[in-house]
Amino acid sequence: MRILMAYDGTIEGQRALLAAPEINLLPHDETHLLAVLPMPAGLFLAEGYVPGQVIDEERAQAKALLDECVAALIAQGFPATGHMSWGEPVEEICKLAAQLKSSMILVAHPRATSFAARWWRGWVGSSLLEQTPCSLLVSVY
Repeated sequence: MRILMAYDGTIEGQRALLAAPEINLLPHDETHLLAVLPMPAGLFLAEGYVPGQVIDEERAQAKALLDECVAALIAQGFPATGHMSWGEPVEEICKLAAQLKSSMILVAHPRATSFAARWWRGWVGSSLLEQTPCSLLVSVY
């Protein structure tokens, strides 16, 4: 079974995903972890400018978090591979799930009001349910 776990690239999103009790029930065959980061808001503003150094720092931080999460999954017995992408979460999650021919996608759904909650409620929740190319498991925390 090939499982894709996805989160919003934040430490909070990562912690929620790793704390999901459903992880203990998943087979340990093949696991992929996807961190989806939003595009910097300044890139969409007509006169906005986001310095390359800021983007590079954000990517480096997200990559370090991703590497930590992959290491944590490996420590739990999952043969894990990390992936990063930037853009619209539903598109990125579904695209990678289709490329990998995933059997299941696991995401964590926050109840608290945080960036992760807005990430989920803003567009990920209902759209992911409608567009996923495989089974979807949502862990609520």
